[in-house]
Amino acid sequence: MNRLYWMILGLLLATAGVSGAQDLSVSTNIADYARTGTLNLEAGYGLARHWSVSAGVKYNPYSFGTGDDLRFRRQRQYSAGARWWPWHIYSGWWVDARLQYQEFANTDERSLQPLPLSGRGGGTATEGDRYGAGVLAGYSQMLGRHFNIDFGAGLWGGWSSYVTYTCPTCGRISSSGAKPFILPADIILALNYIF
Repeated sequence: MNRLYWMILGLLLATAGVSGAQDLSVSTNIADYARTGTLNLEAGYGLARHWSVSAGVKYNPYSFGTGDDLRFRRQRQYSAGARWWPWHIYSGWWVDARLQYQEFANTDERSLQPLPLSGRGGGTATEGDRYGAGVLAGYSQMLGRHFNIDFGAGLWGGWSSYVTYTCPTCGRISSSGAKPFILPADIILALNYIF
């Protein structure tokens, strides 16, 4: 997946010099930093008046606490998609469809609550992979010639394979398998720079 992401990003950057002005954009979602500390970047390219394509990456390597109080919501996520703009690219309302892959690992909130007799954390940790497609919708507000701010939200669904452990530190497997899922795709409050 890393190689696919870099190929898409390279294609976007290579074609930027061939076309006219303000076809390439780079954005970061401020809501991801505020909510979970997730580093993220997305590059977009305007194909026509109403269409743009994008490729994005998210990365969260952080853990909080130690021992029985260990908490984390780590992820690596790659996406590629197309956005339709009813009025004009990088301005106004938009609808986005994308393919996504996510490698994830997180703790259950119950990890923070001690078990009644032992005093040790009683939560679980889950890790796995998700493959799927998402749909988002939102609005892009022009702040100036080169800056926009995007507001939006969406859902994504697909197939998830996972392993669940009885605690974040012991590594004892309690369940594993694969199942379909539907999750929030993103809450978007993104700052864009348009070249």
